[in-house]
Amino acid sequence: MLCHWRYVIDNLFGAVQAVSCLGATHIPKRWDEAGKPYDATAEDAAYATFALEGGVIAQFNNSWSTRVRRDDLLTLHVDGTLGSAVAGLTDVMTQHRVNTPKPVWNPDVPQAIDFYDTWQKLPANRVFDNAFKVEWELFIRHIFEDTPFRWNLLEGTKGVQLGECGLQSWRERRWIDVPQLAV
Repeated sequence: MLCHWRYVIDNLFGAVQAVSCLGATHIPKRWDEAGKPYDATAEDAAYATFALEGGVIAQFNNSWSTRVRRDDLLTLHVDGTLGSAVAGLTDVMTQHRVNTPKPVWNPDVPQAIDFYDTWQKLPANRVFDNAFKVEWELFIRHIFEDTPFRWNLLEGTKGVQLGECGLQSWRERRWIDVPQLAV
């Protein structure tokens, strides 16, 4: 998954400078379409922390064996100094710093604050087209008009590079610097 995380991180949060990653196989035995069991040959989860330009830290977890207990299949939770946002595939929830509740930690008393109620939904004031369709249209326009295409071989290479750095980090159990690739 790190190759996919690369373009999300680079385009939303900043260039990746280093990675610490751990992969896992949580379900070692699986079943095929005919119900026949087989041993898993690939990990089903990845847990990674990224050091980004500007001192930003990003943490991405992906697991094919987890059960969804959140607002959407994919959620990005971003905390900043003035507030936070949680973006799913179709909705975004925000919480400004001044609206953040101040709970008291007491494990012996049930929490009185409904934390979900303290967030506001971002208004849906724009309709977005299917992202895959839009990207195909951009690619076709690039071919037809013979113009540069933003998602080129270098961008794909950066994704593969991050996957390889993540695997190295997992094997060696340490942070790996991600070298900047040149054109």
